[in-house]
Amino acid sequence: MSDSIRVLLVDDQELIRVGFRLVLEAEGDIEVVGDAADGDAAIALVRELRPDVVLMDVRMPGTDGIAATQAITRELPECRVLVLTTFDLDEYAFGAISAGAGGFLLKDAQRHELISAVRAVHRGDAVLSPRVTRRFLEHLGPQLRAPANGEDPTAALTERERDVFIAIGEGLTNVEIAQRLFLSESTVKTHVGRVLMKLPVRDRIQAVILAHRLGLVA
Repeated sequence: MSDSIRVLLVDDQELIRVGFRLVLEAEGDIEVVGDAADGDAAIALVRELRPDVVLMDVRMPGTDGIAATQAITRELPECRVLVLTTFDLDEYAFGAISAGAGGFLLKDAQRHELISAVRAVHRGDAVLSPRVTRRFLEHLGPQLRAPANGEDPTAALTERERDVFIAIGEGLTNVEIAQRLFLSESTVKTHVGRVLMKLPVRDRIQAVILAHRLGLVA
């Protein structure tokens, strides 16, 4: 199990934690190392267990998922947080994304969607389904404008890096980008790293936002 993806489950509903555990532990490459019912317990367990991925509910008693996500990503940036959300809790989930979460997962997600999302976040991909991306961009509304100073933040990108940036903006994973651009996955990872370093973004999700803001993605 040394090469498995180590996951911590955080949700105040025990049945949800049990259900996710059963689904994830059926996969040979995923290990559930613990679970927590609130943000404080989650932060403590992350410090103790050092999981690769935290599956984080947002609305919980005490310290909520937004505060917990912010604390975890600030203290252990290598730990990826995948936020559990429903459409009626969008604003909470958006706050968690701003706090450093790696993506959204709908609470009614199918088995294969849950497994794919955990693996994707672990790889460093952003997890934003088209439906959630649409709501996310609607929520940002007036913020989605080109920079007021007229400067092009993508000017420092090479032509290939720009292609990769646009593909990130469309929500493609590294594997999908590699297929589109006829590159190896390792080469794509290198380009993605350079794109994130050159642009004024913290992660892939902010890159998605920037691509829409610049009008590079419809």
